[in-house]
Amino acid sequence: MIQTYYFPDVTLLITHYNRSHSLENSLTTFQRLNCRFGDIVVSDDGSKEPHRVHLTQLQQTFGFQLITTPTNKGLGNNINKGQDAVKTPYTLYVQEDFEPTVEFPDRLIESLKIIKERPDFDVIRFYAYVRYPYLKPYNDGFSEMVIPPWATRYTKIYAYSDHPHLRHSSFFEKFGRYVEGLRPDKTEYWMCISFIQKKGQGLFYENFKQLFHQKNSQEEPSTYSMKQWSKSKNSVLVFFRHIYRQVKYNYDIYFR
Repeated sequence: MIQTYYFPDVTLLITHYNRSHSLENSLTTFQRLNCRFGDIVVSDDGSKEPHRVHLTQLQQTFGFQLITTPTNKGLGNNINKGQDAVKTPYTLYVQEDFEPTVEFPDRLIESLKIIKERPDFDVIRFYAYVRYPYLKPYNDGFSEMVIPPWATRYTKIYAYSDHPHLRHSSFFEKFGRYVEGLRPDKTEYWMCISFIQKKGQGLFYENFKQLFHQKNSQEEPSTYSMKQWSKSKNSVLVFFRHIYRQVKYNYDIYFR
């Protein structure tokens, strides 16, 4: 007998922009894993006509709330209006190009149990590009993200990340809304800064590539591109980029 996972206290919030087939793959994967939620909210950032038509078709199939805007207003606005539509106590935030693995439902059960027992945890993170630098073991799968006084790695700011995570739906009450009108990386950056300034706490899943896969196809590649200097591997640029980030990130944390 195939197990059904029902999470009535959780809304699956998915942000979307011009990648409706990726969204379909993500929703289909959740459905195939028998993951059911109290609600599903898809927040669209003014996608082009073919994707808007496809979104309407998907809405009929999957029964989600579709929150739209007539024009592209950026990631900050897209997450804000999506979160505003959430009515359950907890939000599972996922971008449209992430698909859960077979291991995910059981870890979500565990995460919900933890966050209900420990409401001081603001987020539980399920995915990352790299391991968070300062971790304190919590249980066999999760570690607590900490920032010790001697923390010198600027990647400490990623105690918060826009990658898949579980959070309280009251998140805005503590950390404020996402800054609107900025590039996606800046939108995420200022929420990272707010998370640290407001003493955010959370858990990080140690096997951080196990629970979600990020899928980028040739037909629907990533809609975000980094500035060339920020990803260059030139040794001189790497050095100065490191110094710049050390100074700026710490200045923003402690003085902005």
